[in-house]
Amino acid sequence: MQGEIEAAADMLTAGMVAHEIEGESGHAAELHACANCETPVSGRFCANCGQSAHLHRSILHLGEELLHGLLHFDAKGWRTMPLLVFRPGQLTRRYVDGQRTRFVSPLALFLFMVFLMFFVFSLTASHVSVAGDVSGSISQNGVDKAREKIAAKVEDKKERLSEAQKELAEAKAEGGNVERAAERVTNAENDLSAVRKALSIVGTESTKPEPGKEEKTGGLHVNTGIGFIDSAFKHATENPELVMYKLKNAASKYSFLLVPISLPFVWLLFFWKRQFTMYDHAVFVLYSLCFMALLMSAVAVLGHFGFAILAGILVVIAPPLHMYKQLRGAYGVSRVGGFIRTGALLLVAMIVLSIYATTVIALSAQ
Repeated sequence: MQGEIEAAADMLTAGMVAHEIEGESGHAAELHACANCETPVSGRFCANCGQSAHLHRSILHLGEELLHGLLHFDAKGWRTMPLLVFRPGQLTRRYVDGQRTRFVSPLALFLFMVFLMFFVFSLTASHVSVAGDVSGSISQNGVDKAREKIAAKVEDKKERLSEAQKELAEAKAEGGNVERAAERVTNAENDLSAVRKALSIVGTESTKPEPGKEEKTGGLHVNTGIGFIDSAFKHATENPELVMYKLKNAASKYSFLLVPISLPFVWLLFFWKRQFTMYDHAVFVLYSLCFMALLMSAVAVLGHFGFAILAGILVVIAPPLHMYKQLRGAYGVSRVGGFIRTGALLLVAMIVLSIYATTVIALSAQ
């Protein structure tokens, strides 16, 4: 529940961020001067600073702005989303060519889609809470400490039993109080039996491996030669559940890394074509990632409601088809060039995801 609340808060934050990036959409008010710069206003927005002419001052409007920023993206969202899904190349090219006010900017849409995706994941995928991971770690530590304490008590009870047996032998030899000595032996045996029974519940009597036998572990040993990566993988194998939770949080926080990681690879596909700049590639990458985030959200929902086969088909078919259409529309490549670059882009996607996953693991599993 806590993860879902955090995801909802992140999603709402994303909507507000995107709304601020895209600007407000208030209606024009009959103001004689802009409240911000005091320039005479004749339209819906100030011609000097761009502030909306109509200023709302109600709690109700705060909720309206939140929903508006979260769901609408003004009218731009209704123009952007169909093109993003069905004509991504046209959307990319039109935005690069200067049609900025008609569409949601790729950065704002990327922010919104990433938070939407992780919000959907939090509702549809099983997850482990922080409390569960921490309590599991604490419980294991408690078991280890309890085992050590009980093992020490076993040795103590053995010594007491040995002393009681000596007293009984001496009592028999010297004519002492045999009954009392025998009672002490019986009590010592009962105490030792009880402690051994307690030890059997939490583990074996000895926590150390026997001489000549090495302790067996099922962990994955990674030796890349890079210290922080090796340490991260070791930590992941020792605490898989806690690391998995941390990865879910880190994946959303570091999602922006997908853009700089992808840009050099996309540039290599067109490095000899001087008319395409890094800005073109950045818009291409951002809109492509927006679609992939939307696709993963849809796949998560379909899988959650039992449409696993349909979700699998979408995962296999949608990415290459979308890449092909976006490449052809954004860069004007031929059909053959589109097929070749789509194959290369699929390979690039796998490389980028591998680098991203490794980076996230290294950053989160410390």
